[in-house]
Amino acid sequence: MSKVRFDDLIECMKKAAGALNDAGIPFMLGGGIAGAARGGPETDHDVDFLLRREDADRALAVLEEAGFEPDRPPEGWLYKAWQGDVFIDLIFSTAAGDVDDEYFERADEFEVFAVRMQVLAPEDLMVTKLMALDEMSLDYKPCVEVARSLREQIDWDDVRRRTDESAYAKAFFTLVEELGVVDRVAS
Repeated sequence: MSKVRFDDLIECMKKAAGALNDAGIPFMLGGGIAGAARGGPETDHDVDFLLRREDADRALAVLEEAGFEPDRPPEGWLYKAWQGDVFIDLIFSTAAGDVDDEYFERADEFEVFAVRMQVLAPEDLMVTKLMALDEMSLDYKPCVEVARSLREQIDWDDVRRRTDESAYAKAFFTLVEELGVVDRVAS
């Protein structure tokens, strides 16, 4: 996958967010840009919007009307909307479960690069990243980067509780404890 400029991601995000806001479709900014919006590192991958499954078809149609090329990949948990080399992931189900009202209740609304939108809660950002880890996709770097940069904003007890079933999340906690990023849990 080729990397794109952060500025190109932001322009694409702003255009898509504006279209979804104008259409009244509730969504949250997730992924690397949500981390960056909260003070984390910039990303060079894609734009992630999380929304309810029942809003996904309409959101994809709105983005198509706004000039994006729609894509319904076979995975069954997201749609994609392309603008050149940049794409928006419209995610309605994560490895941590379907996007539901609770995600929206935990999200914060603020301006992201001059566009007002809901932004995924930092705990949800970590949980979705950790629960996506598996034997085929085992890259701890993004998780550690977010943990380091947002550590004071994250309720680590909540993240531990919600990822307790994942051996990969347990390994992550061992790593960030050893690095001094997260406090050790008293045994």
